[in-house]
Amino acid sequence: MNKTELIAVIANRAQVTQKVAEDVLEAFTSTVSETLGRRGEKVVVTGFGTFEVRNRVKRTGKNPRTGELITVPEQKSPAFRAGKLLKEAVK
Repeated sequence: MNKTELIAVIANRAQVTQKVAEDVLEAFTSTVSETLGRRGEKVVVTGFGTFEVRNRVKRTGKNPRTGELITVPEQKSPAFRAGKLLKEAVK
């Protein structure tokens, strides 16, 4: 399912226009992005899951073109951990 299809499903289930559903989805994604990016805080949607920032440690990697060993610096990475209800729905 892509973004357009998701907006259509949300609009249908919530009985709102696709524009309203798109605005809500945009507000959700921008709020999660801002909370993770600027504040580094996690966002918990009980039952669905947790969005958080994880630190990836510095490591040695290999350049796929040259085979040369390189150092990959420590970096932050967004992560999602599924909640109980989502895990049960996928079973």
